[in-house]
Amino acid sequence: MAQQQEFDLKKILPLGIVVAAVVFIIIFWSSMTVTIEAGHAGVKFKKFSGGIDTTQTYGEGFHFMAPWNSMVIYETRQQEIAEDMNVLSSNGLEIKADVSAWYRPEYKNIGYLHANIGKDYLRRVVIPALRSSARSVIGRYTPEQIYSTKRDAIQDEIFEEAKVILDEKYVDLTQILIRSIVLPSTIKAAIEGKLKQEQESLEYEFKIQKAQKEAKRQIIDAEGKAEANRILNASLTSNILREKGISATLKLAESNNTKIVVIGNADGGMPLILGDIK
Repeated sequence: MAQQQEFDLKKILPLGIVVAAVVFIIIFWSSMTVTIEAGHAGVKFKKFSGGIDTTQTYGEGFHFMAPWNSMVIYETRQQEIAEDMNVLSSNGLEIKADVSAWYRPEYKNIGYLHANIGKDYLRRVVIPALRSSARSVIGRYTPEQIYSTKRDAIQDEIFEEAKVILDEKYVDLTQILIRSIVLPSTIKAAIEGKLKQEQESLEYEFKIQKAQKEAKRQIIDAEGKAEANRILNASLTSNILREKGISATLKLAESNNTKIVVIGNADGGMPLILGDIK
């Protein structure tokens, strides 16, 4: 009898272990697996072995893990934040600037980002870095420079300053854009008036330069014609003129029409054609 019970126990025990394992998996399945969607990455929190795993970033797809651990998901696609802010120019005038930043977490350093800053890194580091850099850079320029000539330079400088800050915070800054600059109406009108005058002055200078070039061209053309006439006059000797007169007389003599031709009796006299005789 005892042997029978021992035999039954040996048969039941493996079955019980399998059943227990199945029940365990069913209960803890959602805690043992995680699916990371496209454009995201995960960092694992190990509850009993050191906390945040800063050595590995988990990419898109399906992952297994111990049920007592957890996965923190971060979006890794490019994101944008736009800030409307009031800043002071170099001469103390208040300017409204709409500045946006394109950013994303550094993929390989998401573990460090989560351990040191957390998922709220946008509010904690990105926005403060953007505001501080924009105020610092815009404060170096006059309203006229900001409105007209230095916008691209200001944009680049804000990017460089903000990137230095965010690189140390495990955030990848990819672009800074100044979407709009709003000046006080009186300052804007004064700048636009000055720019208009400068444009008109440039147009006037262009017209003067064009007229000067045309006058120079005409002078060169006239000098060329004068030189050509001088050379021609120098080459027309009396013998050449007499030869041309004889040639013209011969051609008239060969004509079918009857003409009155008067031959000059002076030295070098040329034929004079009076007309046809009908």
